[in-house]
Amino acid sequence: MRTRVTPWPSPTHARTIGVMPNPNPNPSRGRGAVSNPAHRFETLARIAEDDGWMRDDAEPALPLTQVIEQPTRTALSRNESPDIPFDRSVNPYQGCEHGCVYCYARPSHAYHGLSPGLDFETRIIARPQIAARLRAELARPGYRPAPLALGANTDPWQPVERRLGLTRQVLDVLAESRHPLTLVTKSSLVERDLDLLADMAADGLVHAAVSVCTLDAELARRLEPRAASPARRLRTLERLAAAGIPCAVLVAPVIPGLTDADLERVMAAARDAGARTAGYVLLRLPHELKQVFQDWLDVHRPRSASHVMSLLRQMRGGRDNSAEFGLRQRGTGVFADLLARRVAVARRRLGLDQELPPLACDRFRPPVAGGQLSLF
Repeated sequence: MRTRVTPWPSPTHARTIGVMPNPNPNPSRGRGAVSNPAHRFETLARIAEDDGWMRDDAEPALPLTQVIEQPTRTALSRNESPDIPFDRSVNPYQGCEHGCVYCYARPSHAYHGLSPGLDFETRIIARPQIAARLRAELARPGYRPAPLALGANTDPWQPVERRLGLTRQVLDVLAESRHPLTLVTKSSLVERDLDLLADMAADGLVHAAVSVCTLDAELARRLEPRAASPARRLRTLERLAAAGIPCAVLVAPVIPGLTDADLERVMAAARDAGARTAGYVLLRLPHELKQVFQDWLDVHRPRSASHVMSLLRQMRGGRDNSAEFGLRQRGTGVFADLLARRVAVARRRLGLDQELPPLACDRFRPPVAGGQLSLF
């Protein structure tokens, strides 16, 4: 896998226009999105046309991963959302090479002048100074610890992490300061960091959730092409649990008419792998994600596309998306209520209705600012 590192700002950052506004009937191998629509802040559009120089039998070049390094002003991202169980998170990367076509974080690429389509999974923004900034922020005299989320935006163990190691650096700071954290991933790369995570779990400092939306390997390959396979994720869950880390399975997203039939099977398989509890999130389609997902359906599931969108709209008050707090992750209406009941019944039957133990905040010790001890 080839990647190219570009300093920030890059020429591509200044003004990126959707270069593939229509779905590609022959999508790129290993990529999730089949289109690259212009972002919502763009005022121009560019449409590709054949100028006669492309041979009929020539294959288009595969889009390569480009890493764009962004200066880091702050490491901690804060939120006040009433339906999210944390108020702070750390995101070493923006954009995600896993290419999950349903990812609710795709529209965030618009703030960087990039498309939430193919750009999101091929132009990864990395923050190389994030560990140093986190150390400085945790060392501030007024800082008060509370569970910190890793994986709230994009997967911190996505493929580019193998080379850059930014998530590992963040974990080093959290382990040193004994700071509580929660993590969500669908990557087997998290197993690399079991030494740190197991040590922190022994002090009650870690919860882990593995995201699995289907057990259908072929469907997963289309929905989330560069993520670990569902079976591999279950083995990762097993290894995390065996290391003493309290684990959950996150069935997310539930896509009505596409992945919802697998709901109970995913929960049962995760229980057998060591999960103690389970949660779910209904598919969300904010901003440009509506078009990206619709384009994917038109290419990969043309016969069921209208049915999937009809079911989703019935769970979203007649719309493609609902951003209302308390409802955005669950939906409303008959089908949403049925989904919630299915999850509740399965949780009770499988013993996945328990709460994970509370994370310890009283073990926190501020890290040494700059990573160097004082002489006095």
